[in-house]
Amino acid sequence: MKRSALIVAGAIAVALAAAACGGGSSSSSSGGTSKGSTTSAPPPSTAGSGVAPTAAEVNPAGDIPDNQVFVAYTPPSGGFRVKVPEGWARTETGGAVTFTDKLNSIRMESAPASNAPTPQSAEQTELPGIRAAIKNFQAGKVSTVTRKAGPAVLLTYGADSAPDPVTGKVVHDAVERYEFWKAGTEVILTLSGPQGADNVDPWRIVTDSFGWQA
Repeated sequence: MKRSALIVAGAIAVALAAAACGGGSSSSSSGGTSKGSTTSAPPPSTAGSGVAPTAAEVNPAGDIPDNQVFVAYTPPSGGFRVKVPEGWARTETGGAVTFTDKLNSIRMESAPASNAPTPQSAEQTELPGIRAAIKNFQAGKVSTVTRKAGPAVLLTYGADSAPDPVTGKVVHDAVERYEFWKAGTEVILTLSGPQGADNVDPWRIVTDSFGWQA
């Protein structure tokens, strides 16, 4: 698969992955009391006692928990390794591997590339295809960043996910696309989640963990 084919396929797949996992699970409980059951008095009020009730931490939609565990993963084709969040669902389509959970996704794919990508080549040859393949494209930045495996071209942009198959809801995602290159092979890591979610640290763990394999 050549780089031009990855551009459109990757942009569409990221949107579909975000939509497919956007419908979270829900639970319900009955408000009635069953026959033969007993009821207990409500706990005493803490009003005026100076002791605040303990509340469970609630993460905003799309925020990856601080206690998320990451595990090493190597794709079937080999060539590189990267850490991904433990417990996320994995799918493999057309040589690309995607990990998803709720509203977030990590997609990885590799292809032959004779030359290393540059911000200029990304703007000229890749962004037009991405813009055409997704809805509500919002331009971000194109730059070169340094990770432990070396330099990478980073494209950031906003895009609408595909409608959730159950609710029809559309989420506007913040997307980070990292392009690593070595010896004629390009690996693209595309990380996406709801705009406004604070996933700076998890995304850094993933991209810093990327490494080439012989």
